[in-house]
Amino acid sequence: MDQYSYMGFTFDVVDAGTAKNGTIILLHGFPQTSHCWRKVTPILNAAGYRTVAPDQRGYSPGARPLARTVYRSSELIDDVVGLISRLDAAPVHVVGHDWGAAVAWGLAASRPDLVRTLTSVSVPHPGAFIKSFFSSDQLLRSWYMAAFQPPLLPDLLMSKVPFVVDQVLRRTGMDDEQIADVHRLVIDTGALPGALNWYRAMGLSSPPSLARRVAVPTTHVWGAHDPALSRRGAELAADFAVADFQLEILEDAGHWIPEHNAEKLAEIILARVAHH
Repeated sequence: MDQYSYMGFTFDVVDAGTAKNGTIILLHGFPQTSHCWRKVTPILNAAGYRTVAPDQRGYSPGARPLARTVYRSSELIDDVVGLISRLDAAPVHVVGHDWGAAVAWGLAASRPDLVRTLTSVSVPHPGAFIKSFFSSDQLLRSWYMAAFQPPLLPDLLMSKVPFVVDQVLRRTGMDDEQIADVHRLVIDTGALPGALNWYRAMGLSSPPSLARRVAVPTTHVWGAHDPALSRRGAELAADFAVADFQLEILEDAGHWIPEHNAEKLAEIILARVAHH
């Protein structure tokens, strides 16, 4: 595990492979860490790409501020900007899953000079996500976002009543190994409050940033059995991309694509980056 420092924080980073063909940044989602990319990175490394996967703000032990206000999307994007600046490899290819996809969309929209290509997994552009509330069942699927808003209570429930948490995670499609990883890498390490603050800071982002379109080549990947994200949101993602865009729907996949569909996802990533 490597580390990099930025704005007074220290982030843990898994840096693997050599950049013969370029560098790929891998951004994890909730409630996971860079560990979720462990099945994808060897395939990308074998294809000649360096992969850099950080444990993001709230997850790295050296980057766990307490206030929810410092988990705004602009702050999360700046963390990745800092990482890219230290790699001296810009522009890079960026891949994000779940919350990591939201950060990746924001990075590509605000700093296209740093991003060669974007591959988003599961979560579409924030604008598409919000639009899908009005034309699908996405609002109902997003019930957990409201449940995470109260201070302390969700943190205590998830840490003190593991049986309930395990049942909820299992319903999302997580297997026993993944659930054990959530406890070992997030809950037991004290990362949970920071991880939940990503949700608690959602309403603090400026509306214009949600509508900003992406001008880099983009592929969006969505699993047809994803219980949290609707097909409509995936379809609307194209409205927020003004460069080459590809929608990849995995008919047999759920939400946890980097682990359950690693080979197919790596294939899609390589197809995107190979052209650029």
